[in-house]
Amino acid sequence: MNAAVTEETRDRSIQDIARLAGTTSRTLRHYDDIGLLEPSRIGANGYRYYDQHALVRLQRILLLRDLGLGLPAIAEVLGNQADAAHALAGHLEWLREEQKRLARQIASVETTIEAMKGGEQIMAEEMLDGFDHTQYKEEVEERWGKDAYAKSDAWWRGMSASERADWQHRQKQLAADWIAAAQAGETPDGEVAQALAQRHFDWLRDIPGTPGGGAEGPSRAYFTGLGEMYVADPRFGANYGGQAGAEFVRDAMKAYADRNL
Repeated sequence: MNAAVTEETRDRSIQDIARLAGTTSRTLRHYDDIGLLEPSRIGANGYRYYDQHALVRLQRILLLRDLGLGLPAIAEVLGNQADAAHALAGHLEWLREEQKRLARQIASVETTIEAMKGGEQIMAEEMLDGFDHTQYKEEVEERWGKDAYAKSDAWWRGMSASERADWQHRQKQLAADWIAAAQAGETPDGEVAQALAQRHFDWLRDIPGTPGGGAEGPSRAYFTGLGEMYVADPRFGANYGGQAGAEFVRDAMKAYADRNL
């Protein structure tokens, strides 16, 4: 009896969980109604209570939601990937990469504020660190030549702020959908993965100056080579949920190339 009471005292009420998660009791009740997050028990007072298992599931829901997934897609991911620890490890790798990027942006803004307060000259390199797409300049030039970088750089600088934001949103949404498909257990040559590979192909086609840019789009060698690079380079693999996610993208891109290029 005492053990049972002890377990119950570890449960958190719906109000506590809503407050800690920055959401509302109404949202949590909705998650319960659609079968996404059931409470561990319902008290005699009718209140919902959540144990550690439910909190882990809620954490995964919030992470997937931050990646831009809708509730039906989140439910599918959770239903197909029962190993929460493995799934969270993939999320953790992605979050660490985001942390590095945000740390650079924070430092950049802090430097700008201090310079403005002191009436100092602000260096453009410092202001734009963490925002600047030129961080891979040398790598792009080494892989594809100076002309490729110059064209893509001119294309980027020629866009308005809203156009850049739209393009970045498109990029992030594509990465999030790749992660969701991999976690949902989709096969690389299946309909879902191949639709994503087509989106990836079209996305690359819209980047001027690169070997994949232009009306014809990426060649077979370039498209499959990028897939291999995603696996070989952790910086790129992190965009797709880590090693396993990058391998899924690579295999799907290869299957697409075999069929279409």
